[in-house]
Amino acid sequence: MREWPLWEVFIRSQHGLAHRHVGSLHAPNASMAIRNARDVYTRRSEGLSIWVVRSMDIVASSPEDKDSLFEPADDKVYRHPTFYDLPEDVENL
Repeated sequence: MREWPLWEVFIRSQHGLAHRHVGSLHAPNASMAIRNARDVYTRRSEGLSIWVVRSMDIVASSPEDKDSLFEPADDKVYRHPTFYDLPEDVENL
């Protein structure tokens, strides 16, 4: 017997701006994955939007690559906020 693909579920709450990973489930296709995600992960109508992504379609970096991916870019001074003058009428940044 063939197993259904694994789907990762992301929910956007009614008060949030971004989707948050809430779990995983097995389903035969995307529409069934969304219906199952609604039943499993939004029990009190707290969700505004559901995303499902097949787990096999997610590509991730390796922890060994963290230095090359996330080290500070000291050679790119334009990325540092100290390089810019802020207008006085800007209260929050």
